[in-house]
Amino acid sequence: MTFTETPLAGAYTIDIDKIGDERGFFGRSWCRREMDEAGLNANIAQINTSLSRYQGTLRGLHYQLAPYQESKMIRCTRGSIFDVIVDLRPDSATFLQWFGTELTADNHRALYSPEGFAQGFITLEDHSEITYFTSEFYAPGMDRGVRYDDPQIGIIWPLAPVVMSDKDKAWPDFSIDQLP
Repeated sequence: MTFTETPLAGAYTIDIDKIGDERGFFGRSWCRREMDEAGLNANIAQINTSLSRYQGTLRGLHYQLAPYQESKMIRCTRGSIFDVIVDLRPDSATFLQWFGTELTADNHRALYSPEGFAQGFITLEDHSEITYFTSEFYAPGMDRGVRYDDPQIGIIWPLAPVVMSDKDKAWPDFSIDQLP
């Protein structure tokens, strides 16, 4: 696995080191030892799958409050997405900065989002599916979100959303008061 630090402190893209031949390739997409050596949270509480039927489906930006903050490792297993993470750690040098990257079934790239970040994505094609590992269990009542178009964050999405849940449409712009 190749870990490449993003401009946001503690967040990484993760690429598979492919060993290929005429059959295709083999590569490790997750390894506790390599995650530990990179200083990343290797605890897995849940592995979730999300399928979005339509291009332009936006999900997010989601996070959980302490003590249920979670790291996530997101990989697109079918289709393609533009995945975005936002640093919501007030003491971080990259507070309220965002990073986005294209994750596709073909590039096999993953994005690691540490605790204290919000995460969301927009689908770039129909029938896009992601699998993501979380370090904490979903905690009902502790989930929160930030508007995808919050002007103080200024995310530049590659296309306008056409499908969103009512809950995601209703998230407020970020306020420090949202954190405990």
